[in-house]
Amino acid sequence: MDARDILIRPLITEKSTQLMEEGKYVFVVAKKANKIEIAKAVAQVFNVKVANVNTVNVSGKVKRMGRFVGKALGLQEGDREARSRRDDRVLPGIKSSKGGI
Repeated sequence: MDARDILIRPLITEKSTQLMEEGKYVFVVAKKANKIEIAKAVAQVFNVKVANVNTVNVSGKVKRMGRFVGKALGLQEGDREARSRRDDRVLPGIKSSKGGI
């Protein structure tokens, strides 16, 4: 899997914005990616040293339209602490160049 296929998009929420102040960044990542692949992808794309990776699998919500019941797609979130390679400072912000899902 290519690094840009693993990192789908950044997840911007109130909680993830607060985590950015601590040097932690949240991305939506590929469902089949493991922590090692996520860490390598972030290091390759953003040229940083990844200190820690946490992941959570989010189930899709049950949706209905009249009598028909379906399920929305689930996703996997990757939360990681990134540090700059050059001087080991926490990065001020990371943006993904890849669009939505």
